[in-house]
Amino acid sequence: MHRRPIDLKPSELAYVPFVSVDNMMRNVRAVGVETVLRGIADYIEADFLRWESFDKKPRIPAHAPQGVIELMPTSDGKIFGFKYVNGHPGNTNEGLQTVTGFGVLSNLATGYPLLFSEMTILTALRTAANSALAAKYLAPKGATTIAVIGNGAQSDFQCLAFKELLGITDIRAFDIEHEASLRLARNLAHSGLNVTICKTPEDAIEGAQIITTVTADKKNATILSDNMVGSGVHINAVGGDCPGKTELHRDILLRSDIFVEFPDQTHIEGEFQQLDRDHPVTELWQVYAGKAPGRISDDQITLFDSVGFAIEDFAALRYVHDLLPETGHFEKLDLLADPDDPRDLYGMVLRSGTCEDDQAA
Repeated sequence: MHRRPIDLKPSELAYVPFVSVDNMMRNVRAVGVETVLRGIADYIEADFLRWESFDKKPRIPAHAPQGVIELMPTSDGKIFGFKYVNGHPGNTNEGLQTVTGFGVLSNLATGYPLLFSEMTILTALRTAANSALAAKYLAPKGATTIAVIGNGAQSDFQCLAFKELLGITDIRAFDIEHEASLRLARNLAHSGLNVTICKTPEDAIEGAQIITTVTADKKNATILSDNMVGSGVHINAVGGDCPGKTELHRDILLRSDIFVEFPDQTHIEGEFQQLDRDHPVTELWQVYAGKAPGRISDDQITLFDSVGFAIEDFAALRYVHDLLPETGHFEKLDLLADPDDPRDLYGMVLRSGTCEDDQAA
């Protein structure tokens, strides 16, 4: 007896738009990385301006000595979104990425996913866009030079975002691994940015109005000591993003006006974990909404204690979802079961089995 599978083509309700790594790169190339960075920043700002409509909670972590895996959920009452992301600094020694991720947007009323996307590249883009957006409100006016300490996978995106959103022209780069700085300079060779590779962190911050720290080690470190930071600068502290991981000496925090995404999370994971919980900080959404001041003087030290928050990923996923009709760079993923009768899921399984073919003579 011969058996053949029954060909049951999925219905349209079974499909979810899926953006693979390949298609994410195609989307970025189709519209340009600068356009994507600005677009994500605009979506983040728009969502921060409706901050009070979101469900907000610190991300949910699973820690190990080697790193952390986190889930980052949020909802605006109509759409639910989450990101799965890891942070494993030692991965590069094995030829693996330090940070990987994927994310989902879903219709809250039906529970049906609207988008399934890679978020390794997208997280790098949204982190940089978020940094530059904050700096629009916090950095010295007319800033042209940024010091980038830590020249790993995130650094290129940071430089391009600050160029696009603030008009930065000069990069002063430092990394303990010289090859990382050389790679950064090669990647930015045709970007219009002037990249100077520096031998020390002190050399890197010379003449810089903005200082970005974006290192990966999962430990309390002192990337910037107190005597390295003069008045009038903006610090974009990106690397401290989990318990026990910091980059700045505590005394810098005490001299700075600190701006955060969500205090309950930043106190656990950011530079803010070095301070008492009642230490004053300003939430960025209040600055964007005009409810709190950003930079108010030329000699003020402003510090964005960036740890990444779910609403930023929600905004980045919304941006990609809205971009897809323009670019068409996605796949239709057969992800959802859609039986003829919603109550007959097992019947669909049975009908997908084999049937008798013509009997052999």
